[in-house]
Amino acid sequence: MTMQAETFKLSGTARPKNALSMLDEICEHFVEHSDVERSENFARLSSPIGNADIVLREDRLLIELTCPTKDTLHLTRNSIAEHLFYFAGDDPLELTWTDPAPPAVLPNLTEVTVVSAEDVTPHMRRVKFRCEDVSRFIGAGMHVRMLVPPRGREPVWPGLRDDGRLAYPTGDDELLVRVYTIRAVDAERRELWVDFLQHPIPGVATPGADFARDAQPGDKAAFLGPGGGSLPEADTILMVGDEAALPAIARIAAEVPAGTRMKAIIEVEEAAEEQPLPTAGILETQWLHRKTYPADAKNVLRNAANEAIKATDDSTFVWVACEKEDVRTLRSLMTKRRHNKKLMYIAWYWARERA
Repeated sequence: MTMQAETFKLSGTARPKNALSMLDEICEHFVEHSDVERSENFARLSSPIGNADIVLREDRLLIELTCPTKDTLHLTRNSIAEHLFYFAGDDPLELTWTDPAPPAVLPNLTEVTVVSAEDVTPHMRRVKFRCEDVSRFIGAGMHVRMLVPPRGREPVWPGLRDDGRLAYPTGDDELLVRVYTIRAVDAERRELWVDFLQHPIPGVATPGADFARDAQPGDKAAFLGPGGGSLPEADTILMVGDEAALPAIARIAAEVPAGTRMKAIIEVEEAAEEQPLPTAGILETQWLHRKTYPADAKNVLRNAANEAIKATDDSTFVWVACEKEDVRTLRSLMTKRRHNKKLMYIAWYWARERA
């Protein structure tokens, strides 16, 4: 008799202002992170940590989660909940689950301590963190949500609300929360490296960059994750990005199998911002320097990526991470080419209107 693997299930109901529009937005977003099946009133999101079936019924979205472990069930619920409320924005949204979220320690929270901080280039600063166990970060998603407590206070880490969202501490214990890429994992030293872009803009707060600038050995933080942006698996990879994507590009180059052929098109401010990209693969790098552009130059990175994508074949993994409008244009190109969705990662890391 074949034993059936145990699964864990959870049901939820979301009542947004416009359920159909919400379902459309869910599918558009999660196609970057999951396999998405879509019919008129149904969507299935499939990922290594579980499945989410979403049915549109009148003014509601009926959600069924199926996951291999209790921890992945909680993580999937949290991911769905956080995204639904993000998509809702200022519009009303009611989200309920058949079981309340447990108040226990989050299963994907890792406490870390700063070991050192150094400038890699004039505008990129690397902070090395140490933790008890780095195994969950090896061969997994590249991104984490970094949590930093107020200086001088013992950290109070978040729990979960009944609706599945994170319950962050407030007041004197309010955390700095930002998303970053794990640049490298040093298993022997139990270290995680994170590169922080230093981009001072008059009148614009940059608390994440400020944390890296001021980081001292012994400072405490925590990472939620990892998740998102798994390492591409293909014999040939095209990577496109700017400074914000450089840590991810560098990690991909460092971790691909020997012989993997790669081309990277990377836009930075000037030559001083270039970094060595050690790899066991075969890497061709095209650096674009904004300081050398003509005054009337527009969409230089987008245009270079466009030409490179047109020259790729169907077996190439296309990895793109840059400004939002550039990403929309390049995603449209990939859609028209009918490129295999399993061989592409196209995500915006920042939006020009918010810069």
